[in-house]
Amino acid sequence: MAHLKTELLQQRDQLPERLLDISAQDLHQVLPQPTLLHLKGKQSNTLFISVMLHGNETTGLYAVQTLLKKYQSKLLPRNVSIFFGNVQAAREGQRRLDGQADYNRIWPGTEFDACDETRMAQKVVDVMAQRNLFASVDIHNNTGLNPHYGCINRLDPAYQQLATLFARFVVYFTRPKGVQSAAFAELCPAVTLECGRPDQTYGVKHAADFIDSCLNLAELPQTPVHPQDIDLFHTVAQVKIKKHVAFSFEDVNVPLLLDRDLEKMNFFEVPAGTAIGKFDQTTPFPLEARDEHGDDVSERFFELRNQELLFKRPTMPSMMTLNERVIKQDCLCYLMERLQG
Repeated sequence: MAHLKTELLQQRDQLPERLLDISAQDLHQVLPQPTLLHLKGKQSNTLFISVMLHGNETTGLYAVQTLLKKYQSKLLPRNVSIFFGNVQAAREGQRRLDGQADYNRIWPGTEFDACDETRMAQKVVDVMAQRNLFASVDIHNNTGLNPHYGCINRLDPAYQQLATLFARFVVYFTRPKGVQSAAFAELCPAVTLECGRPDQTYGVKHAADFIDSCLNLAELPQTPVHPQDIDLFHTVAQVKIKKHVAFSFEDVNVPLLLDRDLEKMNFFEVPAGTAIGKFDQTTPFPLEARDEHGDDVSERFFELRNQELLFKRPTMPSMMTLNERVIKQDCLCYLMERLQG
């Protein structure tokens, strides 16, 4: 199998030329479409890695390049399969292109209608389900000020052990649906790595070191993580700005003017009454917060008082960002509460 094409997906079992040195923006020159690359290792169970599901999140690609260069002249410690995702969005330096599906919302369990991208994601899962999976690692960046942390979709000890191998901050979530880690959590321990901003070189080293550790582990411990080794949080709501609401961090003439210090709230418990912006209308309410069941819980977390948009209760945000395009394409933030490990 040197080159096998299925709809959007191509599969390869040999390292393409230039792959180890190409930039994310030029990746399409080597891999013109989403690609699943299978590489042999000493151990037959397979570490699955997905990178570039969002085209502006480059740390995963550069971490994989770093790792593969290390093993260029010797056999990998175990089999590795790497999925290179949205290469066309990477070409433009965007999370996704306008009109394009979000590559981290298309996996089995998605709420999207069936399309070429969902069929591609199902094919990746089907292929990998036959490859004796050891673990799954999905590598991401975020645009706001956030620590490095791992995300899991199950609370089983092996999943927590995998996540804490990367960072003591671990976030458990069940929404949004259709994410890669949730699909692979049905098959093996799975984690999403949040590696800070893509321009931070430490993220590349941290992710590459983590992958290397996964390659060399004999097995994942099945014992619970010691409470002192984990800060475990549960995502209780995803917050979006309603589509019809114009917003800005700069333009005072829009209805919703957001606070430019929002991203400093990430991973800090903010008290009730903390303002996140000003809204110059009384109706409709500008935000929509939905819990893990998809229910609207906006009034539980937010209130409007004297044109100020406020947190109604103490909460801990994550992924607050000043990037307006990302907010429109994804969300304003997630809200979390602490869990006992």
